[in-house]
Order: sequence, then C-alpha cells, then structure tokens
Amino acid sequence: MAAMNKIIECVPNFSEGRDLKKIEKIVAPFRGKDGVKLLDYQNDADHNRSVVTVVGEPAALKAAIIVSMGIAIKLIDMNSHQGQHPRMGAIDVVPFIPVKNVTVEEAVEIARSAAEEAATKYELPIFLYEQSASQPARQNLAFIRKGQFEAMAAKLAQPEWKPDFGPQKIHPTAGVTAMGARMPLVAYNVNLDTNQLEIADLIARKVRHIGGGLRYCKGIGIELKDRGIVQVSMNMTDYSKTALYRVFELIRIEARRYGVNVVGSEVIGLVPMEALIDTAAYYLGLENFSIEQVLEYRVYE
Repeated sequence: MAAMNKIIECVPNFSEGRDLKKIEKIVAPFRGKDGVKLLDYQNDADHNRSVVTVVGEPAALKAAIIVSMGIAIKLIDMNSHQGQHPRMGAIDVVPFIPVKNVTVEEAVEIARSAAEEAATKYELPIFLYEQSASQPARQNLAFIRKGQFEAMAAKLAQPEWKPDFGPQKIHPTAGVTAMGARMPLVAYNVNLDTNQLEIADLIARKVRHIGGGLRYCKGIGIELKDRGIVQVSMNMTDYSKTALYRVFELIRIEARRYGVNVVGSEVIGLVPMEALIDTAAYYLGLENFSIEQVLEYRVYE
C-alpha cells in the first residue's frame, strides 16, 4: 500500500469467534484494497468474538468497514449466539481512532458518517458512543450495552433509547451496533489459576474505575472453559495515565485474598509500543529510560 497522508485506525469487534470460515469472509473486505491495510485479527472461542485491527485513508477505510458489516449481518445470528464477552450485536462495536494527520474531530465525523450510511443500508440501529456520543449518557459503551442482545428489544422501545441512526427496533438477527471515535486503548487480560468465576468478578470490581479502582480501567470476569480457568478481562482506556503494570500488580494483590495466583496475561489485538516500554522499564528498574532509546522506534520514526 502506498504511503497515506491521513491515517485512521478502526478496530471492529464481531460476535463470531469460533467459525473460522465465517471470520475469514468478514475480514476479506480489508484485504487487497487500495488505501486500506489489515494489521491484525484475533478470534477467541470463549468470548465468541473476533477483534480486527485495520488502518487506512478515511474514505477507503469507511467503505471497507461498511462492506464487512454487511457480510457479518448475513453470517451472524445473535439469536443463537453465546459467549463470555458482553455483546449486543453481530457487529458489536466499531471504534475509529486517529493515527496520523487526523484530528479527533475528524474521526468523530468519519464515525458519524459511517454509522449513518450503515444504518440506512442495513436497517441496523446504531448508537454513537465515546467522543462521538450525542449525549453524555451514551459515552460509556458498557451503559449502552447493558442488558445485552437479549434485552435490547425492550430497551429500544423506551423513548430515551432511540438510536442515533436506523430504526428504533433491533435488527432481527444482527441486534444493535455502537460506533464512535476514541483514543487508543489496550485490551488486556490477566489469567488466574482458578475456575471460580465469582473470584474473577470480585477482583474485576476492585480494579475497575467504576468500583473504586484504577481510573482508566474497565474490567469484567470471564470464564475460559477450554483451559479450566478464569480471567479478568479489561480495557485500559488511557495506558499513558494508568500503566499496564499497575493493573497487573493490583490484580495480583487482590487475588491473594482468595488464595489465587496470576498465571499469565495477554494483549488482544495491537498495542502501542509505549504501553509495553513503560511496563518493561518498571519491571527492569530502568532509570531515565525513554522510548527514544528503542532501536525500532528510531529507525521507523
């Protein structure tokens, strides 16, 4: 792909993490397109969810996203969907993130334009969230998603929950979607050596901001049935202010009260280099270290 003047990132989350053939079809519109580059996609069978990371020029990226959404609507039926991760639609959430020569305001407009076009084309109810939210109550994705797919029909019947675009009723198979602009976040999970989901839930309540924990942390407990363990699954919404090592250590502290150990952690999708550099510097005890000392950073800056 040729060099791009304006670059925006999009990280759509699709409610399919088990059928690889379906996932490949959903991802296909991001391959071999001028002005668009597929960076990564990961599926999780326990979550029954796939997270795609793609970058591109605004117009080309928007067009590819809308095509992919159409494929997902055809392939995913939320009436039979089951998974550990909260969800309300086949295309659960579509965030647009400014990367290069794009302002947050421009990302907001791109998200709004994509939402309006997709809602009209697919008769899909879409809420604007985060920086694009039409009202303060809709900034928080968790608040929009509360009740999940199963409760969305009743929720949308309430006047205050009229979608920003599309019909005021759920799509019969694809449910509801949230789209908006936001700054980069890190999807970060910490695994525990227990199969008791209630322990992961209790720890998540302690570490997430809404429960009195870390300011830029959202978290829930998740069961990993294939491994016989549970995890604290999180979104770190500002890694520059709440570092990964802080939430990792806080979870380890909270786990001790239940006689539980941390057995590993994982990053879902792509992660900014600074988020890992900060954590590495902490654990290595590096003094006066900065990202400018990273070889790859200097080569490719």
